[in-house]
Amino acid sequence: MLVVIAACEVGFWVILGAGLAARYLLRWQRVSTVLLVGVPVTDLVLLAATALDLSRGATATWAHGLAAAYLGFSVAFGPSMVRWADVRFAHRFAGGPAPVPPPRYGTARTRHEWREWGKALIAWAIAVAVLGAAILLVGDTDRTAELQGWIGRLSLVLGIWLVGWPIYYTLFPKRDPSLRRGGAPS
Repeated sequence: MLVVIAACEVGFWVILGAGLAARYLLRWQRVSTVLLVGVPVTDLVLLAATALDLSRGATATWAHGLAAAYLGFSVAFGPSMVRWADVRFAHRFAGGPAPVPPPRYGTARTRHEWREWGKALIAWAIAVAVLGAAILLVGDTDRTAELQGWIGRLSLVLGIWLVGWPIYYTLFPKRDPSLRRGGAPS
């Protein structure tokens, strides 16, 4: 399973890179579109491989749980990762505008943290749904104990992320050090 996960991760970046190269270096818009539409195929391959392995009688391992977590992360964060790569590729190879960094201060930073946590919540929900479906598919608590453990681990990570970033920045927003007390630039 770990090999399949690694292959899907590599496949994601290879297909993404090929799609961006086709778009910006070769100016092949249709080929680029086909390649970029193919990026989510790596998620389907991972899902199919995991389901096939478990349906053939495998006992769920740490890798099966990781596959569900990877799938959730890829679906929730994938579009923003593609946009991130696209902006940088366009800037580097096609004269596009420089990437805009995420906000560092104030309300904009807080909104950014909540938005990123919202993606993490979606990733968690997808991963937990996949884990739950796998548990039901196998129908044997002894063979799926590891998957049940992953639900707890992912929930813990989501809770830590919530407290450590969006709640923290809501309660203690970062202030721009270049602003004086009155709010005027120094």
